[in-house]
Amino acid sequence: MTAEALLLDLDGTLVDSSESITRSWLRWTEEFRVDPALLAEAHGRTSAAIVADLVPADRVAEALARIDELEVDDAGTVRAMGGVPDWLAALPSAAWAIVTSGHARLARARIAASGVPSPGVLVTADDIAHGKPHPEPFLLGAARLGVEPERCVVLEDAPSGIAAARAAGMGVVAVTSNYPAAKLDADLHVSSPSQLRVDGAGPLRLSLPAT
Repeated sequence: MTAEALLLDLDGTLVDSSESITRSWLRWTEEFRVDPALLAEAHGRTSAAIVADLVPADRVAEALARIDELEVDDAGTVRAMGGVPDWLAALPSAAWAIVTSGHARLARARIAASGVPSPGVLVTADDIAHGKPHPEPFLLGAARLGVEPERCVVLEDAPSGIAAARAAGMGVVAVTSNYPAAKLDADLHVSSPSQLRVDGAGPLRLSLPAT
């Protein structure tokens, strides 16, 4: 595959935040008396969309503020996926962006805690009207990098994010941290982004190491 830019999901792709997310949301479900089973398909969606589906309208603002608080408070436990900080550091700085469903405060807290390099372009839930699986987040990331959507490749771990990338007309590399490869409609599958070999500066050449 070739690309002029990479658009990278954060949670489950660059950082392992699964335990932090689980702790935060389970506590939230206890406080708001929500069945935890209803979170089964929530991964990859914005907190606002999840909360709006699970609590009465008159409690959405309170519930959203609370889950944001819980997740930020637990962000210090998040760690980078294997090899990701060095892998990112080797990429041309103008050729990648992070596109996450989290809010900016949470995203920056997890980036700082994990040791992942800060991106020049960060797209969060605060920047968009429609979250994944809508293509808006990735289209905005491409626009901020100044790259045409069809010249971008997305790295994602969640079906909703992959659907957003496909809707934006972008290639996809799936990270199999939370779902098996069979459930991820991607051009390539990796267990960590650091498994993906990236050569060149424009265009980037993406490949898997020979086995």
